[in-house]
Amino acid sequence: MDAAETNIEISVESLQGVRVAAEAGAARVELCAGLSDGGLTPSAALIEAAAELIQVHVLVRPRPGDFAYARDELDLIVRDIALARRHGAAGVVVGALTAEGAVHDACAAFVEAAGDLHTTFHRAIDVSADSRRALDRLAALGFTRVLTSGRRRSALDGAPLIRELAGRTAVAVMACGGVRAANAAAVLRATGVRDLHAAPRRPAGAAAHLAQPGEVSYAGVGVPAGHDHFETDAVEVAALCAVREPYLG
Repeated sequence: MDAAETNIEISVESLQGVRVAAEAGAARVELCAGLSDGGLTPSAALIEAAAELIQVHVLVRPRPGDFAYARDELDLIVRDIALARRHGAAGVVVGALTAEGAVHDACAAFVEAAGDLHTTFHRAIDVSADSRRALDRLAALGFTRVLTSGRRRSALDGAPLIRELAGRTAVAVMACGGVRAANAAAVLRATGVRDLHAAPRRPAGAAAHLAQPGEVSYAGVGVPAGHDHFETDAVEVAALCAVREPYLG
């Protein structure tokens, strides 16, 4: 058996979240904006500031919704990859599918634009027509890593497919989907991967200064009453990063 340390990646959307991940000992952050929308491309300033604190992999996603992008959107992804590289990113997290659910040929341009950066294909693989064929294509294109929940809502539910994908190509497989400190060891054992991805958040911000319900509100989408946004959960991130279950293959 090959023992190796677990790598924890924390998805964050603020410099506060970056600091939390760095202080907890995370291997890296997936940096984004709009986590409530599944994550969107962050600003150049945030990329620069984050890269001073921890290894940063920038999510490049031009809009919410599906991954069948228009030509203009694909061009913007290439430009944002180049921007992320210039501003200190160590990697990018990208993906695009055809209308039929196959890996889009534009992904070759994403890898080219990334150059020597790490390239992670995000959870578009979980809504592709066939995750196995998609992974084979990503390996041929030269992607570094793929993020997947095994086509299920949680990594534990999708563990059989995640384990299969992890042994299929040289592309590293990172498990995600409901990963928390309480189940991380179980996810590692069930999937056989060594990389875990999570986005622990909690409601934050007093909304008392905002208008009463029924009037104008600037609270984030899905934020419980009495709060106005989410922030990275420092307690959960620290507990998750303390998990050091060996990789058993």
